[in-house]
Amino acid sequence: MLGTFGVWGSHFEWASKIDEIARLEELGYGTFWIGTSPDIALVGQALDATSSITIATGITNVWQTEPEQVSAEFHRLASDRFLLGVGVGHRQLDQAYEKPYAKLVGYLDRLDVPADRLVLAALGPRVLRLAADRTAGAHPYLVPVEHTAEARRALGDKLLAPEVTVVVEEDPEAARAIAREQLALYFTLTNYVDNWRRYGFSEQDVKGSDRLIDALVAHGSPDQVAAKLHAHVEAGADHVAVQSLNGHYAELAGALGLRR
Repeated sequence: MLGTFGVWGSHFEWASKIDEIARLEELGYGTFWIGTSPDIALVGQALDATSSITIATGITNVWQTEPEQVSAEFHRLASDRFLLGVGVGHRQLDQAYEKPYAKLVGYLDRLDVPADRLVLAALGPRVLRLAADRTAGAHPYLVPVEHTAEARRALGDKLLAPEVTVVVEEDPEAARAIAREQLALYFTLTNYVDNWRRYGFSEQDVKGSDRLIDALVAHGSPDQVAAKLHAHVEAGADHVAVQSLNGHYAELAGALGLRR
């Protein structure tokens, strides 16, 4: 359903160029993830613009949407190419944020979407277990390959579809500068910072050190980036959602061996 490789793109960037998803479909990417709490209306537009690629949300924010409305939209679209990703957002961004795990469980209780068409944004062990118990699997974001390996063990045979950020740039310093600028917000979000600390990153690292950037972001030539993406597959990912900070999706498709 998802293919081994897909593309993750913020709705802020892609809402005005939905038709370009058809080109990604032609390049051989199996899924397009509409990111950053998208309006589900965009899912319908993306489905209309394409013929075979899966369209997923990465993610629908439980603080910004009501499960009944999301359920109604899911059934209105009635497409076997729609995968709903759900998550709890961030304390720093969602003003109502409190008891996020309980909120997520309650949201799932009220959500009328088949479990096999639903994934959770999951970083820590507790939500990974919830994803394994109640959904098709997990869609982690901005994680090192070590997290992919650990998530694979936590999920058993459930779907594991991490997002992986990339920069197609052979100068390491230039690539890191692009990544550091684009990811600056995430260095302030406790969900991500706490997760990176679990993997041994220091207080200095989580502010955006070279060590952290190199662990989170695949950068280099298209072939070098492809090798780093394949590392997540080798660690247990069923699907990798590629978010390129500087495009080059055609070159990456070639390096990944996708059909053209």
